[in-house]
Amino acid sequence: MSQENVEVVRSRHERFVATRQFDADGVGPDFVWDMSNFRGWPERQIYEGVEGAAGFLSEWIAAWDQWELEAEAIHDAGDKVVAIMRQRGRSKAADTPVDMRFATVWTFDEGEPTRMEMFSGPDEALKAVGLEE
Repeated sequence: MSQENVEVVRSRHERFVATRQFDADGVGPDFVWDMSNFRGWPERQIYEGVEGAAGFLSEWIAAWDQWELEAEAIHDAGDKVVAIMRQRGRSKAADTPVDMRFATVWTFDEGEPTRMEMFSGPDEALKAVGLEE
C-alpha cells in the first residue's frame, strides 16, 4: 500500500499545481492540516477538514507573485509519505524573491490521507518518520 500512497501524494501535488486548489478527493471529514512543525508560523497551527486545508492553501498562495511549487522528491515511509518541496516566488508583502525548501509528511489510513504535517526543512520531516536524506 505504501507505493500507492506515494502515488497519491504525487498525484495530489500535480493537481494542486495545475488548479491551485486543494484536492478533496478521497479526503475524509477528519483530515487535519498541521502547521505546528513549521518554525515561526504565526497563524493557526491546525486547520481541520477539507475546508480548513483549502482555506489555508488559498491564503498561502495569495501571498505570492510569480509563485511556483515543485516536488523535488517523494519518500515512502510506511503509512506516511514525505514530500520534499521547493517553493519559488515573490512575496507580495515584502516584494522580495523567495526560494525555499520545506517538507510535508502525509499520514494515511487504509489509503486515505488523514493528516498533512508541514515542516520547515526536509531534514526535520525525514527525521520525524525515521528516514535520513
